[in-house]
Order: sequence, then structure tokens, then C-alpha cells
Amino acid sequence: MAKPITSLWSLKSRIIASTLLVNLVLVPLIGFALSDAFRMEMTNAEQSEMSAAMYGILALSEQEDGELELPATLQDKQFNIDQSGVYALVTAPDGDILWQSGSLLSLSAPTQLPFPPLGQSQFGEIEFNQQAHFIFSFSARFAATSAEQAPLTFAVHIIKTEQILAATQAQFSQTIWRWLLALILVLLLFQAGWLWWTIRPLARFKQELSAVEQGQQQHISSHYPTELAQVAEQLNLLISNEQRQRQRYRNALSDLAHSLKTPLAVLSSIKALPAEAHEPIQTINDSISHQLKRAQSSGNLAWHRGISVAPIAEQLGRTLPKIYRDKSLQLQLSVADNALFFGEEGDLTELLGNLLDNACKAAQQQVALTVLQQAQELQIIVEDDGPGIAEHLQQQIFQRGVRADTYDKGHGVGLAIVKDLLESYQGHWQITRSEQLGGAKFSVHLPRGC
Repeated sequence: MAKPITSLWSLKSRIIASTLLVNLVLVPLIGFALSDAFRMEMTNAEQSEMSAAMYGILALSEQEDGELELPATLQDKQFNIDQSGVYALVTAPDGDILWQSGSLLSLSAPTQLPFPPLGQSQFGEIEFNQQAHFIFSFSARFAATSAEQAPLTFAVHIIKTEQILAATQAQFSQTIWRWLLALILVLLLFQAGWLWWTIRPLARFKQELSAVEQGQQQHISSHYPTELAQVAEQLNLLISNEQRQRQRYRNALSDLAHSLKTPLAVLSSIKALPAEAHEPIQTINDSISHQLKRAQSSGNLAWHRGISVAPIAEQLGRTLPKIYRDKSLQLQLSVADNALFFGEEGDLTELLGNLLDNACKAAQQQVALTVLQQAQELQIIVEDDGPGIAEHLQQQIFQRGVRADTYDKGHGVGLAIVKDLLESYQGHWQITRSEQLGGAKFSVHLPRGC
């Protein structure tokens, strides 16, 4: 069964990413929109103010002998103060200046001023005195007072610096960004609390699921939000059904073993039975025991209890040197504290026992066991200082009845059992030469789940 493809983005990381997207993208966009809207409103206000000033000047305009007459000073003092930033002038269609305000006294009047169609206004920007200015222009015409005179056509221009607007805009932007920054901080604090409150049931669910896998509890509690409660209920039902099926399976196998072994025992006790029949009967008996034990191994099921490897390895480390006392074996154990085998304890004992027993038979004096717990698999490495295993035997040695020439004991069954167990748990193995001890090196990999 293929391993499920997991996304690189967890739910927690997705929520955090979306939160940061809202805070760091959406809120600044709101700030830019408010700043732009404020500038637009201020610009419209400037246009209205300049339009009112234009109509004030237009109201003071008079025609005298075909020429435009305007007072030297205006009621608005800004037009009377030199370089005040607010200017007014009147131009003819050909660009000649007919009148200008006192604020242009020491400045050269701008050239190429717009002249909108008669009776229409125009608002825009102009570069004047090396600064950006707004300009509002309106064209008008005085009718001729006599048949000899031509109508008087002219345009009134109001020019105002943008510095005041820029200063107001900067002050507004500083204020709005200060408040938006405070808003982002408040939102981050609020969303952090909301994220913790939202993710907390998932974290607790993960802890309970891990506890069930490691055998620390039998079921998952149902005190979860509605969505997770339904998942917990289905998982508990799955666990209960799996446990009941395993128990029924074991009971049936136990009954089968008893029903088969009793007739075999009776056959073995028959004195009239030829001597050559005893060995096949014993072989059948051993084969039945092994196959039943293999069938009882539940393999890589989803709800195996995690078995700690260290205690079983230490027990074997105390027992095997006594069995091979004549070799004065030194058995070195290096087992990770967090190493867990997700399966039957008997299967783990038989797996380690056969691997170590095989190494002890081939070793001269040293055997090393290393057990590592990696993210998704358990790695078991058994090394010895024996002569090693020939390359052409590295695959055959796992077949029943086949053993290396360097083994003076055994019938080649132990590694076949190891192979059966590894296939049951969907593990794989590799035989190489040990860099540390010089003999054979058995590397076994058992996946955490599949």
C-alpha cells in the first residue's frame, strides 16, 4: 500500500499564512486607499476654493473703452502678498497678460497658460517657480459696447501651490499609518488567540491519536467540536472492530493449532510407526507451528501498540552471550530511547533474536546491535566480526534451509523467519560488509505506516 501524499502546508501554517496575508496586504491596501481618497477629496476642495476665487475676480472685472479693468488689490490678502503661493492673472486669447495679482510682483508670470473654450473651466497642474501648482482657468467674454468695438474675450487663471496640500496629506498619512499599525498589532494578538483556540482541539486530537498508537489509552475521547467528534467516533469504532477481529482470529488459530497438533502427537506415539516417519511428522509439526505463528502476526496494521525496543534488546543482550559462552562474545547495544516497534511483542523478539543469533553464530568475538528511530521508519543494524557473507548468498540466505558455509550450526530457518516477518510488516533488508567490525552487516528497515 502506498504511503499517503501529505501536503507541505499544515492547517496551522495555512491559517497563519492567511492571517498574515490579511494583516500585511489587506490592511496596507486599506491605508493606501484611504490616503488616495483623502488626496482626492482635498484636491476637489482646492478646485472648489479656486473656482470661488475665480468668480470673485470675475465679479470685479469691468470693461472700459474696450479694455479690462480690475482693482490693484483684492479682498483676499493672499493675492496681495508677494510670493504667497496663491496667484491670479488674466490673459488674452493670444497669451498676452491683461492683469496679474500683487503676489506675482517679483515673479515672472508663467507662459503657455491654458485657454479653455468660451464659458468653460479647466483644472490641472502646472510647474511654476520650480514647484508644482494647481491651476484653474475659466474663459469669458464681455460684449462690445459699440459697433466700432470688438467683444473682449479673456481667461481668468487662479494658480495655487501644492505645498499646503502635500503637508496636509503627509500629516494625514502619518496619522492613518500610525493607527493602521496599531490595528495590525491588535489584529495579530487577537488572531493569535483565535488561532490557539481554534487549533487546540486538533492538537489534543493528535496527542490522543498518538497515545492510542503507543498503547497508552484504548480509545479517543469524544469531547471535541462537532466535526472532530464524528471523526473520533468513527476511529473508535474502527479500533474496536479491529481489536475484536484480531481476538477472534487468534482464538480460531489457537483452536486450529490444537486440532492439528493432537493428531500429530498421536501419530508420533504409535510404536508400530516406522522410524523414518518420525522425522517427516516432526517437520510437519514444526511447519504448522511456524505458519500458525506467522499467521498470528497481525503485520503492519494501523492500530498496533508501540513496543519499546530497548527492553527486549537488553534481555537478548544478557541471554545470548551465555549461550555462546565458549566464544567470549562481546555484544554491544546501541538502542535509541524513542525506538518503537509497531507490532506484536513476540514478532519483535523473534526478529531481533534471529538476527542476533545468526550474527553470534558467525562472529568470532564481537557483535553490535544498533537501533535508530527515524521519522517514518525503524532501522535495525546487526554487525559481526565474522568472515561475512558471499555476495552470491546474500539473497539465498533468507530462503528456508539455506545457510552460509561459515555457519556450523542451524538449519537455515532463522533468517527465513526474519524474511517472513519483514514481508508481513512490509519491511526490507540489505546485507553488506560491516565497516566497523569487518563481518556481515544486516540492515533492516521497518516503515512506521503504509
